[in-house]
Amino acid sequence: MNYVILAGGSGTRLWPISRNSKPKQLSQLVGDLSMIEETYHRLGKNQSVFISTNSQFAPLIKKLLPDIPAENYIIEPDKRDTGPAMAFVAAWMSLKHPNNPMILLPSDHHIRDKRTFMEVIEAAENLINSRQVLINIGIQPTFPNTSLGYLEVGEEISKEAGVHVYEFKRQKEKPDYKTAKKFLDQGNFFWNVGSFAWTPNKFIEAYKKFAPVIGDHLNELIHDLESGGDGSEAFSRMEKVSIDYAVIEKIDPRQVLTIRGDFGWADLGSWDQLFDQLADKADAEGNLVKANWHGVDTRNTLIYGPADKIITTLGVSDLVIVDSDDALLVTPMSRAKDVKKIVELLSYKKLQQHL
Repeated sequence: MNYVILAGGSGTRLWPISRNSKPKQLSQLVGDLSMIEETYHRLGKNQSVFISTNSQFAPLIKKLLPDIPAENYIIEPDKRDTGPAMAFVAAWMSLKHPNNPMILLPSDHHIRDKRTFMEVIEAAENLINSRQVLINIGIQPTFPNTSLGYLEVGEEISKEAGVHVYEFKRQKEKPDYKTAKKFLDQGNFFWNVGSFAWTPNKFIEAYKKFAPVIGDHLNELIHDLESGGDGSEAFSRMEKVSIDYAVIEKIDPRQVLTIRGDFGWADLGSWDQLFDQLADKADAEGNLVKANWHGVDTRNTLIYGPADKIITTLGVSDLVIVDSDDALLVTPMSRAKDVKKIVELLSYKKLQQHL
């Protein structure tokens, strides 16, 4: 199996730590390692690791992951959503390993059970080799999440080395709360966390068949990459759509299997999500702290800041307090999902230096 770590995106919900110049995957949100370092170490420093990113982030990642050779970096010419991005990865990988299974792994996911995670990947590789199917990884929902898409599954068809494998029925876009609650109650819907596995050539075939707005430019892209170019012209003509809309929603379900990922997955996509997922690390008063903090009568609060600055609190609860070199965020925990509104405000006021 070839592992492609997807590290080209940037988010706003973890501002002020996640920035345009240094997104969350390059930040130390949980422990002493950045999220991309954790992702790499989870794979056992495997030599079949490739990094998909852009020219802005590549130098930063190379400093964090010096063991990965420069020739294993897939440099996207531009940001054009996951549809073109994954097509670019498939085209690039097709020149090196056209028929070898590869798995696309987001660099900013938190995984608790590394052993089961690797067992899932091994099962995916075996299924691709034996059945030539696309594999998507789904997570059993624990609450009505409206921030993720869903995978509807059918019967459980096998246990591949103890890993649960299901028929794939269809994909559902991000639902409203009522629909998400229905999915949760039905029990045959998994969260779609953006991890797919197949061979590069199979991905390319699917793009050409189901997404001509992308697939029609793949031959030109491959030829340009093969000739030493960066593929920017062909890439710029690919429509900005998600891989879900471009391929997954249109593919014959019989060509897809879903593996349930029981490996303690968490998307640390907002400060309240981070607080919830790391609740077991909180102190006796329910405070989650990664800072030089001293407080009195403080409860259920997330406190994040640099080691060389003291943060103090008195008589507060249910807050998010995040301090960085040039910005401080204070918000009720209940509003933490709305941090992007602050980012939009700063952008409107042309304070890009703080974004």
